[in-house]
Amino acid sequence: MARRITVIQGHADPSGERLCYALADAYGAGAEEGGHEVRRIDVARLDFPILRTQAEFEAGAPVPDIHAAQQAILWAEHLVIVYPLWLGTMPALLKAFFEQVFRPGFAFADESKGMWTRLLKGRSARIVVTMGMPVFFYRWYFGAHSLKSLERNILGFSGIGPIRETLFGMVAEGGEDKRWKSIDKMRSLGRQGL
Repeated sequence: MARRITVIQGHADPSGERLCYALADAYGAGAEEGGHEVRRIDVARLDFPILRTQAEFEAGAPVPDIHAAQQAILWAEHLVIVYPLWLGTMPALLKAFFEQVFRPGFAFADESKGMWTRLLKGRSARIVVTMGMPVFFYRWYFGAHSLKSLERNILGFSGIGPIRETLFGMVAEGGEDKRWKSIDKMRSLGRQGL
């Protein structure tokens, strides 16, 4: 069955010459080959400020690029988030993007006595992370803490699930053969809409 998919490419370099762009491109191309509809958000090419206060987060109006991103997320049945691991977590620009997008009234509604309504239920997600270390080491030694934080504290908190993961380790060490295998895997996942 065809799905509506929004690909969020979270590498902070706007040049488009990084592996994350190639992985996002491959997923999108595969999804279109599989009959799925695809929209794309390149976070590095958006114009938005960093939130600095609780008041901005809770009541500030989203700027046009953030509003457009929110509409692309609302349209989607499935999200694909691609980013590199920097200093053990996602790039700061991607985190700032999530803070802007996943606001009260869009991602969740605060109810009485500390309860909330998850406003993005009905959507699934795949998180794709590239890293210089082996995936096993990231999971075992570092506990994959940044990945778990994104899954639980941002996506899960707003009702998105199930959430699947694709991690590519040792990306600088594998050469062209490893790069093409990663790209082929993403194209295959895209065709399946997973």
